[in-house]
Amino acid sequence: MAKAVVYTLLLTATIIVLIIFLVPQEQSQAEIFEGLISRRIGRRLEMPVFDPIVPRIERLSHEKEAKTTVESAKKEEEEEDDDMFEEYFAQDRRLNTTMRIKFLFPLLDASPRDGFVSLKELQTWMMQQTEDNMGYRTAKELELQDKDKDGVITFEEYLPQFSKEDIEKNEKGHGEAGWWMEQFNNSDFDHNGSLDIEEFNNFLHPEDSRNGDVQRWVLNERITGMDTNGDGKLEYKEFIDNAYEMYKEFAKFETDDEGVPTAQLLFAELDRDKDRFLVADELRPILHYLQPGEMSYAKYYSTFLSNEADEDKDGKLSLDEMLNHEDVFYKAVHHDDLDEEEYFDHDEL
Repeated sequence: MAKAVVYTLLLTATIIVLIIFLVPQEQSQAEIFEGLISRRIGRRLEMPVFDPIVPRIERLSHEKEAKTTVESAKKEEEEEDDDMFEEYFAQDRRLNTTMRIKFLFPLLDASPRDGFVSLKELQTWMMQQTEDNMGYRTAKELELQDKDKDGVITFEEYLPQFSKEDIEKNEKGHGEAGWWMEQFNNSDFDHNGSLDIEEFNNFLHPEDSRNGDVQRWVLNERITGMDTNGDGKLEYKEFIDNAYEMYKEFAKFETDDEGVPTAQLLFAELDRDKDRFLVADELRPILHYLQPGEMSYAKYYSTFLSNEADEDKDGKLSLDEMLNHEDVFYKAVHHDDLDEEEYFDHDEL
């Protein structure tokens, strides 16, 4: 399981620059985003999901496969879920995305309720779905790894491959016991030697953590890959060569090219003590550009969806525009062949 949380240490500016120059100039911002996402390397991040029914069906399908017996109360609950899901599927067992969009549209059009979905409303929706999905996966992982079922995770429970001698050596190399222990301790906010579900979520998803110690750890890891002279901080040339282009390409999804600060201006803004170097704490304002997590990708992906579906380019989506671009919002269904037949073939339920 440890491999599932090996953090993205190889996502360097060189890769981003290569992506930029390999993308034809006539491609849209949305197409560039897809290129950035599809070429991610390192720890696998879950792609944002527009409709919460999609991961829910997948979860129930996986849970069904893992069970050999089901309590009657649980069986009745799942059968009720089946009835609810049936409503949204056509006779060929394909998800009726038209009906789903019509159902979801008023939920997205929340602030204000004006008959349109703004980019901000779409971002709020997508980020909430992502946060819910991360929370679900964290809860399942805690349940799986919590050997004594006390509701918290110890270092030994989650990383049993490390012996006491390994822990005492405290080797800080990437993937070594001391490396993992440092991140475990960063996540252990109350310093009681174990992680509750919120702390465990920070441990599994450090890029999305609001814990200052975790953020600092992530940025120190990023600096290690950018710091060519090995002094533990970024001088201006290292910032230009290894960080700024990455920042700029993601920042474009929040503003136009003219709204992105120059490298010189951004460096000066970040260099709070004016010593002409950047350390981890000074890089925290751009953490989510240098090391995007799932919440960041959800935010950027919202821009992608909006750009693709906004036919009149007025910065907001009507119901008709969303219905005209169902395939954009349901790529997981239309292109990855969500297996509804497997879900509905539920003799075990």
